[in-house]
Amino acid sequence: MFRALFFTAAVIAAAPALAFDAKPFDPAAFAAAQAAGKSILVEVHAPWCPTCKAQAPILSKLSANPKFKGVDAYRVDFDSQKDALKALNVRQQSTLIAYKGKAETGRSVGSTDPAAIEMLVGSAI
Repeated sequence: MFRALFFTAAVIAAAPALAFDAKPFDPAAFAAAQAAGKSILVEVHAPWCPTCKAQAPILSKLSANPKFKGVDAYRVDFDSQKDALKALNVRQQSTLIAYKGKAETGRSVGSTDPAAIEMLVGSAI
């Protein structure tokens, strides 16, 4: 029993956390969030991307900050959501895009600097 609990805890700890409780990118949900004037973060992610893996704990830490509580986050799968990449004008995984409603407030590609990522997310609120 103890081994099973330990194994389960280890698997959960090793699983990548979804920063900001990012939802899979859905064009209709994204458009509705934009129309509602929400603060939005789009994460373009690939499971094989080392930069994406480096961004995850930074985004996770930011998501715990009450300042960013109202940010809606969407995760675009770089390998399978090619239509979304085209619509968002994204050419590379590890791209982060911030929006306030329909206005893009910032974009970064490949950044792993915590202060720069915080500033980017902050531009949406």
